Amino acid sequence: MKKPITCIFIVLALSACSQKADITMDKSTKLCGNKPNCVSTLENRETFSIPSFTLTNTANTQNIAAAALQLKGAKVVFTDNDYVHIECTSLVFRFVDDLELRISGDTLIVRSESRTGHSDFGVNRKRVEQLREILLKKGLISK
Repeated sequence: MKKPITCIFIVLALSACSQKADITMDKSTKLCGNKPNCVSTLENRETFSIPSFTLTNTANTQNIAAAALQLKGAKVVFTDNDYVHIECTSLVFRFVDDLELRISGDTLIVRSESRTGHSDFGVNRKRVEQLREILLKKGLISK
């Protein structure tokens, strides 16, 4: 009798620790919360704001997603005509951040947020600036 209860408890405890997100939840146009673990091109608050990305004529969802895969730990989990959701997993502790990219006219909306924890120690901001450099080198955005 104790074995089944113990097994159920272990399964519930492990599933509660899961960082798997609902990939259908598009937060690309949402503002960041109040925790310092998110940055967005749509934000006005200095702590969360990053400069916008202006797309070139050659930019599309496919080549933007391919460029983003050069980021460490990046994996595309969902894409459609104007939206890409990428999971970025840290090497050591396996923390997952969500990098969301949305084409809106000649602008790329970029949002990167940690799934867990209060602060990301600037990791999301650094990732977005690395993405900016990659997209610039590939000619997908302009300065």
